[in-house]
Amino acid sequence: MNPIFRQFYTLLLIPALLTGLGLPAREVPNFNLLDIHEKDHELFGAKGKVVVLFFTGTGCPVARKSVGKLKALERTYGGEGVNFWIVNSYFDESKSDIRKEINQLGLRQMTYLLDTKQSVALSYGVNRTAEVVAIDTFSWEVFYQGALDDQFGEGAEKPKATQNYLNDALKQFMAGDPIAKPKTRSVGCRISYAKVSGDSDVPDYATQVAPILSKNCVECHRSGGIGPWSMNSHRRVSNYSDMIEEVLLTRRMPPWDPHPDYGDFKNDQSLTREQVQTLLSWVKAGSPKGEGEDPLTQPLPPMDDWRLGKPDTILSLPEVQTIAATGIEPYRHIVVENPFKEDVWIRAMDIKPGNLSVLHHAILYAKWPGSPKGDKKGVFFYGWAPGASPTEYPEGVAKRLPANAKLTLELHYTTNGEEHTDLTEMAFYLADGPQERNGETRSAINMNLDIPPGLEDARHVATYAFKKPATIYGLFPHMHFRGKWMRYELLLPNGKRETLLHVPRYDFQWQLSYYLKEPRHVPAGSWLMVTGSFDNSVRNPNNPDPAKKVVFGQQSWDEMFIGFFEAADDPEPGLAQR
Repeated sequence: MNPIFRQFYTLLLIPALLTGLGLPAREVPNFNLLDIHEKDHELFGAKGKVVVLFFTGTGCPVARKSVGKLKALERTYGGEGVNFWIVNSYFDESKSDIRKEINQLGLRQMTYLLDTKQSVALSYGVNRTAEVVAIDTFSWEVFYQGALDDQFGEGAEKPKATQNYLNDALKQFMAGDPIAKPKTRSVGCRISYAKVSGDSDVPDYATQVAPILSKNCVECHRSGGIGPWSMNSHRRVSNYSDMIEEVLLTRRMPPWDPHPDYGDFKNDQSLTREQVQTLLSWVKAGSPKGEGEDPLTQPLPPMDDWRLGKPDTILSLPEVQTIAATGIEPYRHIVVENPFKEDVWIRAMDIKPGNLSVLHHAILYAKWPGSPKGDKKGVFFYGWAPGASPTEYPEGVAKRLPANAKLTLELHYTTNGEEHTDLTEMAFYLADGPQERNGETRSAINMNLDIPPGLEDARHVATYAFKKPATIYGLFPHMHFRGKWMRYELLLPNGKRETLLHVPRYDFQWQLSYYLKEPRHVPAGSWLMVTGSFDNSVRNPNNPDPAKKVVFGQQSWDEMFIGFFEAADDPEPGLAQR
């Protein structure tokens, strides 16, 4: 067949074939998984014509025996635009066991993904290892799912295969021909999922699904919240059920991107394996309501004015800000009156945006005689952006604000086609007098950015030297639209190296804060090394201009590389903080 007509012919034919087999044709859900090397992979970002997923788990005999065939198929079709991704979908797999099997089976050169919550296998209807799913990257539809071939059965094995299902399907697809067998039965090891449905086949909406949404989602997805729609009824949620599946599989929701192997954070927003599988199983079943009342229709308590409760002092803008309907809004630096007539120690801070639709970020700077070196605005005191948590220091730590400090609030607005106004406020929570440690917002920063046009992996590094022993409380990566990933590593005087935080997929839309459950004490002579990368290629859907060489700058289409962190030096013996 003429290759020009292949994609068109496939789009017409495959839906009919799948429907005839009881498999409704639909665009497969996108997903996002990390590989064994901690690199991020998104299905819809795959290059080439086809993605073949091979599901596995360590130790499965059928999967192990099938690997050689998979590698042979990659040698045959890899050069023709077929990607082969191995997906480990066993729960709580040991990384050492996985690496051992990778070495034993010679898989180091293949893409090996970790489906740690089994969300991809569950959503794609995979029940056994050694099952393959072949996806057309033009239509994003499955054109073959099942066994590699017919060599293996339950407790049986032929000397060799007589039917090479995947090979035949790939050959037919590449030729633009009909897929003779788009579905076969898999015979690998059963994959054990979480038992989330009780005695029924589907999780119960009222007692299982709605409580997960209420606890983890409704706070943002409610009237006046930052979410774009309200989870206020089963009807509303069911209309978005396929979207819920997608954002779970791509890990966009809940917004929480740290690599699970590094750090333990007290503001962790991730869902458990059981919670994810409950929601996915419910969506796959058609998001039924079932019997009884709808818990999501119950009235919600009023939203708190402030996330940490009533503040001791509120800092307000001197006047309402007007934001134009279109164009570029320059940064605004507004001097605000210091409300304190004497030195105060601030144990917590928060910013309440006046208008979420246009406020990109807000930062308070403070400057006083003898203050630490900063820019002309002063030192970074506290900042807010979508996703940022309030700053709240532990017992014995606070940030000192002198009575004569000059305060400047930096506001960055973005236009959205309609004129808006904003009156953002800031809350201070005071400690009871001087504290043992003085909290500071510090940073490892690289202002000498050089990001060539079109480069997919422009790596940069920044460092911070600890001249005194100190304690780290929180970590806050900051880049713009081209930011790809960022890692914080502690380089200790004894030569050891420790990862405090790794964000394999940086998302500029969510400026998240990562507060350590156990603050990390750092000896003098240590270094904090922050490494990261920018994607300035056309493959980055958020890239403002892939043809532009990018340098450090304030606007979102420029770039920044800043590893912010909250820390405090150890108190000097016999010397009270002042």
